[in-house]
Amino acid sequence: MSLPSDHIDVAEAPAEPNQPKLGLIGWLRWVWRQLTSMRTALFLLLLLAVAAVPGSLVPQHLADPNGVVDYKLQHPTLYKILDSLQVFDTYTSVWFSAIYLLLFVSLIGCVIPRIKHHLDALRAAPPRTPARLQRMAGFRALIAPRGTDAATAIELARSILKSSGYRTVTLQSPHHSVSAERGYLRETGNLVFHCALLGILIAVGIGGGFGYSGQRLVVTGQTFVNSVGGYDAFNPGRFVDKNGLEPYSITLDRLDVAYETSNKNALGQPLDYTAHVTTKKPGEPAQKTTIKVNDPLSIGGTDVYLLANGYAPHITIRNTDGTVAFQDLVPFIPQDSNYTSQGVVKVPDGLAKQLGMIGFFYPTAAKLPTGALTSSYPGLKKPTLTFNVYQGDLGLDTGAPVNVYSLNVDNLTQIAGPGAKADTKGLQLVPGQTVALPGGLGSMTFDGVERYATLDIHHDPTQNWVLLFAICVLGGLLTSLFVPRRRVWVKAVPQADGMLRLEYAGLARGEDPGLDAAIAAVVQKHSALVQGPKT
Repeated sequence: MSLPSDHIDVAEAPAEPNQPKLGLIGWLRWVWRQLTSMRTALFLLLLLAVAAVPGSLVPQHLADPNGVVDYKLQHPTLYKILDSLQVFDTYTSVWFSAIYLLLFVSLIGCVIPRIKHHLDALRAAPPRTPARLQRMAGFRALIAPRGTDAATAIELARSILKSSGYRTVTLQSPHHSVSAERGYLRETGNLVFHCALLGILIAVGIGGGFGYSGQRLVVTGQTFVNSVGGYDAFNPGRFVDKNGLEPYSITLDRLDVAYETSNKNALGQPLDYTAHVTTKKPGEPAQKTTIKVNDPLSIGGTDVYLLANGYAPHITIRNTDGTVAFQDLVPFIPQDSNYTSQGVVKVPDGLAKQLGMIGFFYPTAAKLPTGALTSSYPGLKKPTLTFNVYQGDLGLDTGAPVNVYSLNVDNLTQIAGPGAKADTKGLQLVPGQTVALPGGLGSMTFDGVERYATLDIHHDPTQNWVLLFAICVLGGLLTSLFVPRRRVWVKAVPQADGMLRLEYAGLARGEDPGLDAAIAAVVQKHSALVQGPKT
């Protein structure tokens, strides 16, 4: 039996066709398409969030330089590895900046072509009416009254659809029909969402470069001046002029705190914090105002928040000659809800030896069954100070930054308090009391107590833009989710018996559970107009 002339034996079958080589331009085009795909943009957004995590796990050079130094001392080996990876400069590192820029480029590449395509679609006429509407969703048909004119019926349908927000076009071939579509606002919302997201990235980048933040602990009666030297901690953006901060001052007049006193189950719970301050700007009169926890003060292009508060005992230390070696309001940091607070006093000069003290302040002192002191209420009912005293080298002459709220006792000898070799009891004072320092070094006086407030100062020149873009993101997202995209057609088909058949159908882009109801409403309105008023 002979084989067909076009038969090809399997063994002699031609090899797979060779695909053309992409070349440099082809590969660049492929990389660009991958980078500007929406899938890549979402992946980069997730990657950026993950890349920001190290910045919250380890101290940063800009925000907490002392913390970085402390981390280096505690983890010398790990510090070298993390520092080589720029982990202590996470938000300005090469890898974080690369992800940020790639996300920026990806969003631009996604949005610009879609904007052009969307504008072209808005200018284009709705598509022609399909030949067979029976295949479309929500198909309905009815016979118009005898003598109904096809052009008139279609014009009535066009006016109904036009009044419902559809873009319409009437067609005459092969039959009179109207093609309508609506829902382009859905794509507009989608584009607004992505453009606003891009705007947030730009605004955050600019705000991070030209903004700054800082903290300052201010004791009642003290004044904060908006200069770099006035901050306890200062975190400037890369392009901030540290010598050009807008000048103003804030004086803490008093701090009012209200506690729960009626409900025994919530006794001592804070009800309100109000910082009464006096603000002053050059060339302007001083103004009295307040700062609350959720009500910041806006001044000099910054927002000043009430971050925390506590007590600052006034302490005076004199040597054996009665000369004052130390006198200051010392902030104590709260350790619990009843404001049992811890603080440190360092006396490097004026005494026979350098002196360091770790103290506890109890606003309302009470004894535990073990005999230890605690605070039973956050208000000043029975203020008491206790100190463990150390002497030796405080380490203040090395030039390295030292935390004022902690005391390194490695090179110190304890001379009073639990653990002291001579079993010397720690110091305990109430306001107005003076006690002798151990070892005949002098005396300490507890003069009184003032409250302090920790102010958190932020300057962000783009915060209003970020808010605007965030609102646009939300509005665009809701629009893209809830505005349906659909097309509706109405066709007038003459019948062989001289009657006119009206056909209705629609098509949704994506899920549209309201399509059938929308078509039914069009049919009802159109039928009523075509039938005319009932007699």
